[in-house]
Amino acid sequence: MMKVGLIGYGKAGAAVARVIDADERFELRWIARRTTDPTDTGHPVTRLAADSFPAWLDRHPVDAVIDFSDASAVHIYGEAIRRRGITLVSAISAYPKETLAYIRDLGRDIRVMSSPNITLGINFLMFAARMLRRIAPFADVEIVEQHFRDKPEISGTARKIAEKLEVDNERITSLRLGGIVGHHEVIFGFPYQTVRLVHDSIRREAFGTGAAFALHELAKYPPGFYTYDDLLLNLIRQDLAVGSAQPAHA
Repeated sequence: MMKVGLIGYGKAGAAVARVIDADERFELRWIARRTTDPTDTGHPVTRLAADSFPAWLDRHPVDAVIDFSDASAVHIYGEAIRRRGITLVSAISAYPKETLAYIRDLGRDIRVMSSPNITLGINFLMFAARMLRRIAPFADVEIVEQHFRDKPEISGTARKIAEKLEVDNERITSLRLGGIVGHHEVIFGFPYQTVRLVHDSIRREAFGTGAAFALHELAKYPPGFYTYDDLLLNLIRQDLAVGSAQPAHA
């Protein structure tokens, strides 16, 4: 059973905790937050601080850490997990270039997987969209993202989709509406037809199942920096290898 620590306990972090708790492959050992204000998590809670966190790790060792906090937190805990060989799954929606370079550097010594959206479905959508873009580079592409009313910025996932498809951010349409957790849609316009790839997050627990998938797959890898694409592509290659080994039907 893999021992896991969770950094960040907002709405998404709480949903992730529920999923990890229910998965028999993992044991959620503790939760780290910027504040230790009383919250009924059902787990030990510590304050994420550079002066005390390393000692906390020594007293409460884990195999992996899931980060659902903010872009600056990795600078607090990064060296502590590097020295202890702890795997990192980061689900921060957007990192500054300097911080992303630091996370990549962590991959020299530990397993690191970083994704702006940790849900399995959205990562498969991005993978499929990139394949279709490669097959039909002449098609028009538009990206639509919809989120809850209080989300201020353009979705980091939508920006990542645009980057992967090599289209400008001006091709992203954003809507903010009450009752929506997260919606991403990629529309390909061909002559005489359209293709729509759609992903809807129904509950925040989808982040938890995505994080669990990443933890399980990363355990098979040597230290390095990985993306969700790397994990998916490896599984597809394995499936193709198994398929090609099967005898051809007459």
